[in-house]
Amino acid sequence: MKTQPKGKKIIHVVQHLAPGGLETLTLDLLQFAKKEDQVLIVSLEGTREQALKNWTKLEPFQSQLVFLDKAPGVQLNLILTLMKAFQGVKPDVVHTHHIGPLLYAGYAAKITGVPARIHTEHDAWHLNNTKRRRIQDMALKAAQPTLVADATCVYNQLKSTFSYANITTIKNGIDCQKFKPSSKEAARDVFSLPHDKTIIGCAGRLETVKGQDQLIKALTLIPTNAVAVFAGQGSQKEELEQLAKTLQVSERVIFLDLVDDMVNFYRSLDVFCLPSRHEGLPLSTLEAQACNIPTVAMNVGAVNETLCPKTGHLVKRNHIPHLSHALLQAIADNKNNNDLSQGPRQFILKNFDVRNMVESYNDIANGAYA
Repeated sequence: MKTQPKGKKIIHVVQHLAPGGLETLTLDLLQFAKKEDQVLIVSLEGTREQALKNWTKLEPFQSQLVFLDKAPGVQLNLILTLMKAFQGVKPDVVHTHHIGPLLYAGYAAKITGVPARIHTEHDAWHLNNTKRRRIQDMALKAAQPTLVADATCVYNQLKSTFSYANITTIKNGIDCQKFKPSSKEAARDVFSLPHDKTIIGCAGRLETVKGQDQLIKALTLIPTNAVAVFAGQGSQKEELEQLAKTLQVSERVIFLDLVDDMVNFYRSLDVFCLPSRHEGLPLSTLEAQACNIPTVAMNVGAVNETLCPKTGHLVKRNHIPHLSHALLQAIADNKNNNDLSQGPRQFILKNFDVRNMVESYNDIANGAYA
């Protein structure tokens, strides 16, 4: 009789389970885990009701989600709560994402003897803050996890910031079987987008850090046949609408709010644009290029590591004329080159498939990086 492989109990801990790149990646780690593994995601903040209302993508995973509804500020009793939970569940792996989960869950996992502790650093720009550096240094020494950088530039900054030996790099990955090319016309019909326009797409929270205002400003330097379409919600929507009105491009700016069908969103585009002021290693540029969409992005964080060297355009940060020039070049390249067989999708397939990412994390859980 064939013996069934013994699975692991894996707990991912995030600060707040809401739409975002870090949280999407955590869901991928859950979804693509080995069948024999038992995987949970713990959100320190928020409630189940709030999370499901704000992000329908969570619905298929409801039974694997736990919400602790943490109050604002430091809550040391949360460490005790997590210790009791870990003592009861006896996880083989506790995987923390960002500094808050590292402080609470990383330490609780160390105290309760969880065998494999992993902490992924999804960006490094926050380490420019002296207080944050000190807190993270303290948290790493207390939890002693395997420290994972999701990009080469993040790895380099971690190595130069902390005297911490156990650091490795595992780049973010996406589901290339889900994000793949298909009919542009059919995808535009899904969102009632015009067929006779050049569409520049942008996906992300409508917040200052994501830089949607920079794309709207660049639009004024691009022929009027081009329109910008934004997927995402956020506090800056009214300000962005007002900016478009002031710059007299309101008729060329479309807000779709939160989009659940991101695959067809990318497929509907001629060019994808990431105008962010800060990033780690973004998923949106990976997803767009997996759909074979040429991509233009600001040179921040690890964005340069995500762009196809043949079709991607890297822009000087906060430089509007350079952004508009890159968009014009990408649009022209796309029109003049219908054969993208060696284009962005092939680059993503080779370097950023989610299955390779999950396998690398499994190696850590099995002691490969100990």
